[in-house]
Amino acid sequence: MYQPKHFEETRPEVLQALVREHALATLVTMGSEGLTANLIPLLWQASSVPEAPGRLLGHVARANRLWQDSDLSVPVLAVFQGPAHYISPSWYPSKQEHGKVVPTWNYAVVQARGVLRIHQDADWIRAQVTALTQQQEAGFAQPWSVEDAPRDYTDGLLKALVGIEIEVTAWAGKWKVSQNQPAPNRAGVVAALQDTPCSNAAQAMAALVQSAG
Repeated sequence: MYQPKHFEETRPEVLQALVREHALATLVTMGSEGLTANLIPLLWQASSVPEAPGRLLGHVARANRLWQDSDLSVPVLAVFQGPAHYISPSWYPSKQEHGKVVPTWNYAVVQARGVLRIHQDADWIRAQVTALTQQQEAGFAQPWSVEDAPRDYTDGLLKALVGIEIEVTAWAGKWKVSQNQPAPNRAGVVAALQDTPCSNAAQAMAALVQSAG
């Protein structure tokens, strides 16, 4: 990933927060037909060793060739896309001063590289599905639990799944949120995004630009 220093994000707690909030990853693997990308929700699990990068856990349909076709000797890449928004040059006060401004796109993204492992143990898969569900349901007033469904029903569904684990070897974070603009332009971006009606993406990006300023 192209990574100018002023956009680089390395704080583990910031990277992990985005992974939790935007759990649907694009997982890129190498298989018999070359590179393949699958959208898979992944659960971050910290290592018991503080300096170790930890693991990403997930599952795929047994019918998905990923678990059989991936070359396990080749590292995989998981991409987590956070808030993103188009930035208009008309939002910059400097447009009126000299006009030397152009459009861009702001975004926050985390990439994790690691070694892929496959799990077919039913207890492992149930534990992973349960943990992922708990994470995603935690903010609801009445969170749904895997145990809310009949055990024989969920056991049948779990037989159609295969577990995946990525032992992370490297993290990369990029927060491109107007850090390269002067303060008046950043303020203009925040104001325009906050005034964008009915857009959660715009509000999320406004918050990121503010925090980076």
